Amino acid sequence: MKRTITLLIVLFVAASSKLTAQQDAQFSQYMFNSLFYNPAVAGTDGFTNFTLIHRTQWTGFSTSFDGSGGNPTTQTLSASTPVDKLRGGVGFHIVNDNLGPQSNLEAQVSYAYYHQLSTGRLSIGVRAGIFGQSLDFDQYRWVQDGDPILDPPGGRRSGKESQVRPDLGLGVFYRSQKYYVGLSANHLIKSEFDFGNADQRSALEKNLTLTAGYDYQLNFNLTITPTLLVKSDFNSYSFDIGAIGTYNDKMWGGISFRQSDAAIIILGYSLLKDNSLKLGYSFDYIIQGQDAKQPTSHEFLLTYSMPVIKEPRKVIRTPRFRH
Repeated sequence: MKRTITLLIVLFVAASSKLTAQQDAQFSQYMFNSLFYNPAVAGTDGFTNFTLIHRTQWTGFSTSFDGSGGNPTTQTLSASTPVDKLRGGVGFHIVNDNLGPQSNLEAQVSYAYYHQLSTGRLSIGVRAGIFGQSLDFDQYRWVQDGDPILDPPGGRRSGKESQVRPDLGLGVFYRSQKYYVGLSANHLIKSEFDFGNADQRSALEKNLTLTAGYDYQLNFNLTITPTLLVKSDFNSYSFDIGAIGTYNDKMWGGISFRQSDAAIIILGYSLLKDNSLKLGYSFDYIIQGQDAKQPTSHEFLLTYSMPVIKEPRKVIRTPRFRH
């Protein structure tokens, strides 16, 4: 199984070439936000989980025109739980991604089917939902008159316009006691946004995402987990690679590197007696392209896990035994 997973990773990377432009929301704490990338993850950890993330990218960034554009910000809320009657798990996530004059809003529902293997568990997932785009034409600047989108023959456009399209994704996820690997394909419908101009269509590009991690128990209290995230649009790819150290299942810290972009520090701590409430923080420092960006980004994470409520066993009474 390990050889198969290693070969999968090698082939995935080899099939791609260079860094691709960002289309979907970007997260530094991707290892704690797996449902966003892969529907097959829904409920696989055996708990009902709620996750909230707020990301402020390129803190202090503003447009060069009037300074009103602001830096990109992203918020996501997700939840998942196993469901015995469905032989799998269900989940949902909502993402609000603000990119200056453009903002994206998506809402997705996921289902994962579990299949138990001798070495671990394989899950197969599907997600369906909506993906919306909004354009604020008041934040755009014309380079020349007659722009087919911003300055059509009928007059210059102003205000905000929105379009909503259907979305679909598939995924597989394998988890053993020590490692996991997942592969997903998203935006399979390849929905298009035209904002009233059929000659200027913009499509959601199909993409593949690979996630992987390995739990290495250094000693009784400390576990080291190398992690990998690879994204590809079938023409190019980008990757994040890092390692997280978890001490006594209570606190964690680690480092990560995003290809041609940033070095990242990740910290976290578990609260409550059962460690069910977790707080996480990541700090990004841009190492390439600082001339066009601000050097730092910040990301805050909050998760809460609750045990799955199972139906009570039926009590059967006999003259001899009581169960």
